[in-house]
Amino acid sequence: MKTAIFPGTFDPITNGHIDIAKRAAHLFDELYVVVLNNTDKQTLFTKEERVQLAKQSLYDVSNIHVVAYDGLTTSFARQVSASAIVRGVRQIKDYEYEYNISLCNKFIDDELETILLFTGSEYAFVSSGIVKELALYHQRLDGLVSECVEIALNEKYK
Repeated sequence: MKTAIFPGTFDPITNGHIDIAKRAAHLFDELYVVVLNNTDKQTLFTKEERVQLAKQSLYDVSNIHVVAYDGLTTSFARQVSASAIVRGVRQIKDYEYEYNISLCNKFIDDELETILLFTGSEYAFVSSGIVKELALYHQRLDGLVSECVEIALNEKYK
């Protein structure tokens, strides 16, 4: 059985993330969407809220499991016997970042592959940061996030 992980902060999960997760789920028998804390980021949503929003957004894909994890991505990959880390790329800047991270992960575990999936053009500008900025100023979010995420963002920015 081929297992992969799709790690991220997901603060919040966007339709771009959902697109990558669903496409990756077609490539692997099991996909773990791993909600992490990034020490470089201050999150709007708690880790538990981010897990719940991801679960609600991906409920219709039976081979996707959403979990929270504290620690190195490679450690979680070993725990679930994953052979690959899936990452989404929107632009060159993302590629450069992901390339460096993949080299570090390969240094830690040389059997773990990184699979880059390029986002669909409709999501090329979508990021959690942009979504939060739009929500803060009460702009429309349709097509950018799932309904449960839009509701949660509206609650945060009342």
